[in-house]
Amino acid sequence: MNQPENLLPTHQDSLMIQADVLLQKAIEAWAQLRLQQPLVQCITNSVASNYAANVLLAAGASPAMIDNPFEAMSFASIAAALSINLGTPTTEQMQAMQISAETVVKKGTPWVLDPVGYGPFLEWRSEMVDQLVKLKPTVIRGNASEISTLAGSQVISKGVDSTLKSTEVYIQAKSLLQHAECIAISGESDFILSKELNIVIQINGGSYLQPKVTATGCALGALIAAYSAVSTPTIAAIAAHVHFAIAGKLAFSKTQSVGSFNVAFLDEIYEITAEKINKYADIQILK
Repeated sequence: MNQPENLLPTHQDSLMIQADVLLQKAIEAWAQLRLQQPLVQCITNSVASNYAANVLLAAGASPAMIDNPFEAMSFASIAAALSINLGTPTTEQMQAMQISAETVVKKGTPWVLDPVGYGPFLEWRSEMVDQLVKLKPTVIRGNASEISTLAGSQVISKGVDSTLKSTEVYIQAKSLLQHAECIAISGESDFILSKELNIVIQINGGSYLQPKVTATGCALGALIAAYSAVSTPTIAAIAAHVHFAIAGKLAFSKTQSVGSFNVAFLDEIYEITAEKINKYADIQILK
């Protein structure tokens, strides 16, 4: 016969229940993204611009790659979200980033900062990142090396690629929560640190081919921004990472060649459904 204490949910059970609640909220965010088709201003790098726009269109958002200082303020004032990516910054882009960020902060519009290449070897862009961080982005997202360096631990980064595993970084990344509502670290497993819920969410899935396709990480930042327009920062980050993880997993099940995977991945971004999210999502909450 069961003792009464055995009938109470364990801590692990409660974490599973909480993870399921978060997943359902992510599904709701996906439905709202399709319904509202939010206008997302993207100031991103020249390598990623076309790809990020296509990912946003496939997901259901409306991208606008407005990255010049002469239109930055007027457009940022009407955008539903802003995504800033420091991949290949130009002088005019740098000006537009600051103008757009200041504009959305005043309006209370959500925005995402992707500090691509942040570190001591690229001082110009890194100084801009430091200025943007002071404006308190809604979400800061990046690979493990970028987030580690931004959090204050100097690491050697190979270009803009990560030389660290995301599992090595998420604990030290907590310090960045003083500057943002959410920190998202991409890697073999993705980790999302939530100030709102005071938890760390791990998201598994995807494919090892995703880093072999140019601009997938940059597009992920733009998708987080799109989801931020229709949901809370935590749910937006979860929904975008789950969306990517499932698309990568299903695309890889169809093809293992980089070129065809790229096409299949974009198809899966477009063809995501609530049923697929329920079936394939792999998220867990860490203590």
